[in-house]
Amino acid sequence: MSVRAWALGTPRHLARWLQSTQGGFAVLAVLVGVGAGLGAVGFRWLIEGVTRVLSGYADYSAVGRVPNPLVPGLGTYFVLLAPVVAGIIYGPLVYRFAREARGHGVPEVMYAVDRQGGRIPPRVAVVKSLASALCIGGGGSVGREGPIVQIGSALGSSLGVFVRVGEDRLRVLVVCGAAGGIAATFNAPLAGVFFAMELILRDFTAPRFGVVVLSSVTASVIARSLLGDQTFLQLPQVEVEHLASYVLFILLGALAGTVGVLFTKVLYLVEDACDKVWRGPEWLRPAVGGVVLGAILLALPQMYGVGYPVLEKGVAGGYAVGFLLVLLVGKVVACSLTIGIGGSGGVFAPSLFVGAMLGSAFGQSLGELALGVTGSPTAYAIIAMGAVFAGAARAPITAVLIMYELTGDYGIILPLMAAVAVATGVSRALSRETVYSAKLLRRGVDLDLTGPAAIDVGTVMQPPPAVLGPGTGLREAADALLGTGSGCLPVVDGAGELQGTVSSVATAEALAAGMPGDEPVTSVLDTPQGVRVGESLQDALSRFAAAEGDGIPVLDATGLQLVGWLTHRTALQALNPADASGHGS
Repeated sequence: MSVRAWALGTPRHLARWLQSTQGGFAVLAVLVGVGAGLGAVGFRWLIEGVTRVLSGYADYSAVGRVPNPLVPGLGTYFVLLAPVVAGIIYGPLVYRFAREARGHGVPEVMYAVDRQGGRIPPRVAVVKSLASALCIGGGGSVGREGPIVQIGSALGSSLGVFVRVGEDRLRVLVVCGAAGGIAATFNAPLAGVFFAMELILRDFTAPRFGVVVLSSVTASVIARSLLGDQTFLQLPQVEVEHLASYVLFILLGALAGTVGVLFTKVLYLVEDACDKVWRGPEWLRPAVGGVVLGAILLALPQMYGVGYPVLEKGVAGGYAVGFLLVLLVGKVVACSLTIGIGGSGGVFAPSLFVGAMLGSAFGQSLGELALGVTGSPTAYAIIAMGAVFAGAARAPITAVLIMYELTGDYGIILPLMAAVAVATGVSRALSRETVYSAKLLRRGVDLDLTGPAAIDVGTVMQPPPAVLGPGTGLREAADALLGTGSGCLPVVDGAGELQGTVSSVATAEALAAGMPGDEPVTSVLDTPQGVRVGESLQDALSRFAAAEGDGIPVLDATGLQLVGWLTHRTALQALNPADASGHGS
C-alpha cells in the first residue's frame, strides 16, 4: 500500500470505527466528557470574570449591600445598572445568533433528543456560554447548571454530526454532554449520569448507561484537576437523632413538593406577564426588564447571581425564620423575572436555594416549638433542597443522588428518600407539568406522546416542489404541475402568504371547459387543508383525506406564511424511517 493510499484510507477506517463499534462509541463519549468538563470550568471562570467586572466581587451575593469598588461614585445603586448593561449585550446576541439560547436550556435539549434526532446547532454552545455568563454576572438570579447542560449537549451533538454517527448514537452523545456538564459543575458524577438519563434520555438501557457514565466520569476528572476535589457547596454533615423525626421529614416532603409546583407556576406566570406587557423589539427586552430586576437586587442584594454563599449560610442557620421566608419568595420572584425578561440561566440551582430556605425555616420553627424530636434545622434544609427540586422537576433519583454527593453523608439517605418520594407524589397529584416539560407543553409538544402524535410536522416538511403566484395563468400552472409531477401546488402572494392551492384536476377541467390559458389560477383555487408548524403528524394525516393532490401546505405559527410542504411519502417516511432508509439503499 502506498503512503498516499494509507493517508486517504486511514481517516475513512477511523470514521467507520467511531461510527459503528462500541469501542469507537466509548472514545466519542470520553471526548464529549473532556469537552463538557473544560466547558463547565471555562463557563464558571467566565461567570466569575463578568461578575467581577459588573459588581466588583467574585460573588456579590456574599458581601451584602456594598458599592462596586470599580465605580464607587454610584454607591449601592450600581445594581440598577448591572442587569441593564448585561442585557444590552446579551439581548441582541441571543436574538441574532441563537434564540434557543434564551431561557433555562434543559427543555431545548429534551426536545432536541426526543424530536430532532439529537441535532443542536454548534453556535448554541458559544452563544449560551456568553449570554448566560453575562446574565448571571449582571445579577440574573438563575443557575449555571441549565446553561452547562445545553453547552455540553451542543458539544456532544456537534462531535456526533462531525463524525456522522447514526441518529441513536447522536442522541446518546447529546446526553453524554449533559451528564458531563452536571458532573463537572457539581463535582457529582453520579448525579450527572442520572440527571441526563432520567430527565433527558428517559431510558436506562445498559449500553447507553455505560457510555454516559464514561462521559460523566471524564468530565468530573477534568473539573477536579482544574478546580480541586471539593464540592462548590460546603454543606455540613447531619444526623437524624430520633426515629419520630421521619414523620416530620414526610411532612416536609409534602410541603416541599407543593412549593416546587408553586415555583413552576410562578415561573411561567411571570413569563406570560412579561410577554403580555412587552411591546418592543425582543433584543431590547433584557435591558429594559433589567431595570425592574435591578430594583429587586437593590432591595435584596442576596438575589444577585446564583447565590450559593447565601444558600450555605441559610443551611447553616445563619438567618432568622422571617428573613428565610423573604429570601425564599425573593428567589422565586427574581428567578422568574430573570427568565421572563429574556435572561439565560438555569432553574436547578434556584430550586435548591428555595428548598434550603424552606427547610431551614421549617426546622427552626419546629425547634421553637420544643418538640424534643426535631433535630438540627440543617438536616431539614438539606432534605428540603432535594425535595423541592424533586417537586419541581419530578426527578427523584437525581434529587437523592445530588444531595448525597454534595454532602458525602450517607446518613441523610433514608430521610432524604422519604421526603423526595413524598414530594414527587404530591407534585404529580397537583400538576401534570414539571418545571422543564411545561415549556414544551406550552408549545404544543408532549414528550410522553408516541407515534404520529409525537412528530412535529416542522421537522419532516420539505420545500414545496414549486410555488405559483396569484397572476400565474392556467396553462403555466398546468406546465408546472406536469413538470413537478405533483398533484397540487401552493399559490402565494408577494408577501409570502398562502392564498390557496391549485390542483392538476381543477386546472385540467378548467382548460377543457374552454377557459383561456392566461386565466389567473385564482379562478380555480382550492381552500388549503394545511397544518401549522408545531402541529403533529397526527393532525396532518387527518387532513390528507380532504386535500386535493398528494401534498398539503405547512404554515408558520400565524397560519399565514407558507414555510414548507408535506406529502404522503414524507409522512410515511417519518412514521417508519427504518423502512424508508432501507428502500433508499
